[in-house]
Amino acid sequence: MSLVLNITDSDFESKVLGSDTPVLVDFWAEWCGPCKVLGPIIDEVAPEFEGKVTFAKLNIDENPDTAPKYNIRGIPTIMIFSAGELKATSVGVLTKSELQNFLNENI
Repeated sequence: MSLVLNITDSDFESKVLGSDTPVLVDFWAEWCGPCKVLGPIIDEVAPEFEGKVTFAKLNIDENPDTAPKYNIRGIPTIMIFSAGELKATSVGVLTKSELQNFLNENI
């Protein structure tokens, strides 16, 4: 079972902004090659942060309303939200160690 939730425009507020734990959101699209590289890295890192961070993916093609609210211009973009606020953003593919560092610095 994946530890990464699929979220939508309609449940973004409740699952991300309303979360009791920090949430890493991966903004992606099916046609995006770099997104397909980052996805498995997120899946691999998620168990290490279980209980500390919620991991979520938002397909920007199927959910066109949320990405513009956060000025997403390129994907993959990952953002960390905590207590309803955007805390950190990273654009592009990260290695496993870069993702771990990004999380450790921002949660």
